[in-house]
Amino acid sequence: MFDVLARIFRTGRLSEAPPVAEAATPEETALQRELHAVFGRALCIRHVDTGSCNACELEIQALTNPHYNLTGAGIKFVPSPRHADLLLVTGPVAVNMEEALKRAYDAMPEPKWVLAVGDCAAGNCLFGANYATRGSVRDVIPVDAVVGGCPPTPFAMLRAILQVTRQPPRAVAAGAGR
Repeated sequence: MFDVLARIFRTGRLSEAPPVAEAATPEETALQRELHAVFGRALCIRHVDTGSCNACELEIQALTNPHYNLTGAGIKFVPSPRHADLLLVTGPVAVNMEEALKRAYDAMPEPKWVLAVGDCAAGNCLFGANYATRGSVRDVIPVDAVVGGCPPTPFAMLRAILQVTRQPPRAVAAGAGR
């Protein structure tokens, strides 16, 4: 054991220096300040993948890194729709996921928002409605906003989250549920 420790001390550190952080653009810092101002409390997001290719999920995962700092702005992902304020849906709605999506939507407390992320969720993809999919998310549950792109950038998703939460929720604005 002492031989191993001696070798560690002789060799020293083998890791590289950490990369230099890129400076955020003025638009990105303004968006971060705006997100922080809007959410005095945490915004809870429930993500539902209804049959996507996982490209959108990679960009959603990028939202959780320190560059975008969602938790610093008061935004977090939750495992249950019962704790969520916003339902973030990706992919065309597969036939087998239609009921699960409806249940997740119904389980959310009022007020609630739905954000369809990506061209597939918006219905602008090559799948469309067929024997295996129901088409866009809007064909299954009400949608408040859509983020286009295949896949959309994390910055576009942040902008859409801010936009959708600034408008009054559908149920409150319309006075009724779906």
